[in-house]
Amino acid sequence: MSNDVMIECQSLTKRFGTFTAVDNVSFAIAKGSIFGFLGPNGSGKSTVIRMLCGILEPTAGTANVAGVDVVRHADQLKGKIGYMSQKFSLYDELTVWENLTFYGRLYGLRATGLRERIHEVIELTHLQPYISRRAALLSGGWRQRLAMGCALLHKPAVLFLDEPTAGIDPVARRELWDLLFEFSSVGMTLFVTTHYMDEAERCSHVGYIHMSKLVVCGVPDDLKHLPVVSPPGTRRLDVNCEHVTVGLQALRRLPGVHTATVFGQSMHLLVDRALSEQTIRARLSEAGIDDADIRPIGPSLEDVFVALTTEPVEDGALQ
Repeated sequence: MSNDVMIECQSLTKRFGTFTAVDNVSFAIAKGSIFGFLGPNGSGKSTVIRMLCGILEPTAGTANVAGVDVVRHADQLKGKIGYMSQKFSLYDELTVWENLTFYGRLYGLRATGLRERIHEVIELTHLQPYISRRAALLSGGWRQRLAMGCALLHKPAVLFLDEPTAGIDPVARRELWDLLFEFSSVGMTLFVTTHYMDEAERCSHVGYIHMSKLVVCGVPDDLKHLPVVSPPGTRRLDVNCEHVTVGLQALRRLPGVHTATVFGQSMHLLVDRALSEQTIRARLSEAGIDDADIRPIGPSLEDVFVALTTEPVEDGALQ
């Protein structure tokens, strides 16, 4: 593994009896990257993380994290990585300070060094106003900050976050991502699973796993240009109009429209390039919609993953 690669796996596979949870997954993640790992529920995301953290032993394949072979030397990972799950086990009856102290001691920190590191983590996560508050009384966003602080106490080189923003409000999500950008800027490598497409757009690289196989892996902008996402002879349009759900039903029946989806007051269409705006307006007019704003758009990551789920690209594309 080269010095600038912090996570690398080759043909990583995990079977439970006859069931294959992860099938022949390979990728490499550079130092300081924010790697978004996406896929439907049950696709294998959490199983990959558990193998990379040394919690599960792979059935086949190899993996290295921060220079440690996770198959042969999983015991050496503890000081190299941090792990924050969606259901991180905070102790509700302990205060913020007491939770940080407890987890710091688990990582072997003691006395002055522990106190100094707790102060650093509190400053980093902005937990100062809540250090005496019991964890049970924190909001979802602040509980996640505390969970992240506990995972950072030993200064890990790699931080794994399994759906860290699930169940918290949009403001807390944005603030949590601001912290992730700070960590990345100082060289920490972040491995993040998420179901939110706007979060995937913020990642420097993304991987998409479906039915245990890594379908694609690469830079978001590169994935948007895959032929399967925008097939030759097609284009994408944004159609803004009143009564958008009525317009949706009308346009879905229009020849030349491949897909049509509602986004707020707009529809996003994938259509034949030969389909004219005049034809679209005429169909909308038949449905009682006479004023529509139509403009070309590029594909979103949601479009990418929908396309890959229905028509996967060949193995190894953009990996």
